[in-house]
Amino acid sequence: MSDEVGIDPGAVVHPKADIGRGVLIGPFCVIGPDVTIGDRSRLESHVVVQGPTELGPDNVISPMASIGGPPQDLKYRGAPTRLVVGARNKIREYVTLNRGTEGGGGVTTVGDDNLFMAQAHVGHDSRVHNRTIFGNGVTLGGHVEVGDDASIGAYSGVHQYCRVARHGFIGGYSVVTRDAMPWVMTAGDRAKSHGLNIVGLKRKGYSNEVIAALKSCYMQLFRSKTLLAEAMQKVEQELGQFEEVRYFLEFVRTSTRGVCR
Repeated sequence: MSDEVGIDPGAVVHPKADIGRGVLIGPFCVIGPDVTIGDRSRLESHVVVQGPTELGPDNVISPMASIGGPPQDLKYRGAPTRLVVGARNKIREYVTLNRGTEGGGGVTTVGDDNLFMAQAHVGHDSRVHNRTIFGNGVTLGGHVEVGDDASIGAYSGVHQYCRVARHGFIGGYSVVTRDAMPWVMTAGDRAKSHGLNIVGLKRKGYSNEVIAALKSCYMQLFRSKTLLAEAMQKVEQELGQFEEVRYFLEFVRTSTRGVCR
């Protein structure tokens, strides 16, 4: 791609916007002040970007997306909060990514290499890490955290302050009101866990030894009659040599809303 910026004559770009090299801005896009668009990014058409917003390089944004709009929070009074988006994200039609709020730290963040399918919404002060997949219509309430390599099925909603662990897997049309655990299939209205995502683990290249350790961890914590605290201690003693098991235990231990059991 050429380093030359291509801005369609029908686009409106504020003179205080910072446009990187090789950026393409299609017809009828509106780019406000305090917006940074990274090198080689492409805004196809009818995209609105409001600031303060930072977009990294190589992002592709489809028509009708609204990026960096004010938070949907009745307490918001116009403070200069931010949206920060990393690199190589695919943001499809009608996606909305909102800025943060003063009470939530002031910034919404999105990492690298994420796919937001049509109509997905990332609420204020949320933190989306890397390589996640958001199905059509997925909605994050404010202050949600989504870990690396997580997948959220179409038209699912995640309640405010919930966490979706790295490698979490949420089935379509779910309502997530507690934390969704790593490597676990979570689904349903008031979502519950439905066992370890064995197929996903194999696709990601995890060894049979790690899969067996995670399965044992999950079964001891949530499918035995042992009290959770006692089960966690036992698992840590038996399987603590596995980083994945340690992360699983730490995620459960640090949950403030409780996990989807």
